Amino acid sequence: MLKIAVLVSGGGTNLQALIDAQKAGKNPNGRIVLVVSSNSKAYALERARQHGIETAVLPRRKYATTEDYDQALLALMQEHEIDLIVLAGFMCILGSTFTRAYDRKIVNVHPSLIPSFCGDGFYGLHVHEAALAYGVKVTGATVHFVNEVTDGGQIIMQKAVEVLPDDTPETLQRRVMEQAEWEILPRTVAMICSGEIK
Repeated sequence: MLKIAVLVSGGGTNLQALIDAQKAGKNPNGRIVLVVSSNSKAYALERARQHGIETAVLPRRKYATTEDYDQALLALMQEHEIDLIVLAGFMCILGSTFTRAYDRKIVNVHPSLIPSFCGDGFYGLHVHEAALAYGVKVTGATVHFVNEVTDGGQIIMQKAVEVLPDDTPETLQRRVMEQAEWEILPRTVAMICSGEIK
């Protein structure tokens, strides 16, 4: 049974998708044991508490450097004997100290089909604004391993979502979450926990 930590910064809709999948028995080989937020006001913390999952708050601004933050996060992961880390709307860039310590044990969900609309500055609504500005007809979501390059790790799973003529960044964001992110993130996590993905 792999111990999973989910790192969040906001509402926690992807965390909820992971919790729902776990409750439905779709990940029999893994269990979320810790939710860490960079933001003390994140609703994701409340979602975790409602399901009896331990929480921790680790604000980035309390640490002078990325290295210091990495070390604090690393200590927290080791204390809870975490096997797999899931970034689900986590708005802090992790340094190489952390990513190397958990090589191929950190996954992220990104709201586009990487390599489009990814990298530094592409997060949240910015991704969907860029997709609409560019005029793409198809977007989607990607789950990938995390390395020291923002959105640069190996792609594990992708799912395409159609862009509609009357889409706004908000409607597109919602559809990408519902049709892609909430589907491929829990599936990827379950496949890693079962050993299907090494």
